[in-house]
Amino acid sequence: MPETSPTAPVAARIRDAILAGEFVPNQRLIEADLSDRFGAGRAAVRAALLELTNEGLIERVQNRGARVRAVSLAEAIEITEVRMVLEGLCAAKAAERATDADIADLRSIGEDMRAAVASGDVFGYSGLNQRLHGRVREISGQGTAADVLERLRAQNVRHQFRLAMHPGRPQTSLPEHLAIIEAIAARDTAGAERAARAHLGSVLETLPKVLPDDNR
Repeated sequence: MPETSPTAPVAARIRDAILAGEFVPNQRLIEADLSDRFGAGRAAVRAALLELTNEGLIERVQNRGARVRAVSLAEAIEITEVRMVLEGLCAAKAAERATDADIADLRSIGEDMRAAVASGDVFGYSGLNQRLHGRVREISGQGTAADVLERLRAQNVRHQFRLAMHPGRPQTSLPEHLAIIEAIAARDTAGAERAARAHLGSVLETLPKVLPDDNR
């Protein structure tokens, strides 16, 4: 959305609150409460809710207004399947376009990820995970794929958090992430795509173990 849009700040702040877990799945979002919280007019809040509905973060329920949309396990799997294709594309493009400075930055993130796993810093590792994926998207220069991936990440954030907290998951995903970094560093486009897809394939295998009964 253009920066000049009057709804962008309100939508961004509601989106951030959802991503931070301040608003939980199925929670009702009352326009008057949001207006007070964010210091915005009701019309701006209404427009922001419409924008977030179009993104798939919020759903409208007849006679009950808006609520945070809950994503089922089946849908989370579909989202991850789409991510597999797009993350692979971005990794391949990043391998084509990465500068020496970009590669140094990716390797620095990789070392920080090693340190986080070694120290048992699960939250730190989760943040570095997001940073790495974001950096690969940025280096790729594939703006359309990056925009779609950001929307998918927002829809799937609750499941991503549970996945990050799953025992042993950081130790499993660390070598997968390092493989992506090294393929990009080698400017191996095919290898980078394979590494990214392999990582998302691992996520697909783990999701049902993390959320076996989540059918909401």
